[in-house]
Amino acid sequence: MDDQLIDKLTAEAENDGIAQLVVGAVVTDGQGRVLLLKRPADDFMGGLWELPSGKVDPGERLDAALAREVKEETGLDIARFTAYLSHFDYTSGSGKPSRQFNFAIEVSATEPVVLTEHDDFQWREITDKLPVSESVKQTLATLA
Repeated sequence: MDDQLIDKLTAEAENDGIAQLVVGAVVTDGQGRVLLLKRPADDFMGGLWELPSGKVDPGERLDAALAREVKEETGLDIARFTAYLSHFDYTSGSGKPSRQFNFAIEVSATEPVVLTEHDDFQWREITDKLPVSESVKQTLATLA
């Protein structure tokens, strides 16, 4: 992944007063489907389907955080970063201004998906009928 892009995205978030950086992965299976994970019902935004995503640790680079989060949440390994897609801002469950940076990636293998933090997963065609937030729909629309 381009170091200059990562530095630029991180600096822009800091300048915008973003307190929590988050990374999201658009994982595709080579058949035009995207991997979605279902949040636990008792969690922040419980029951929502989302991209594999998670917080960036202090001092961690966005690409390192993305590789770690994809591995932690799905058991899958990133083979290649293919594109920076978009970002969206939101307020976290603890009230922090947060920015999620979304990247398209390819994984070494699309199975098995091993869940550690989510209730379910599904591979879905990229359409506007996905059970995801409007922000994620807009991110996925950049692939179409």
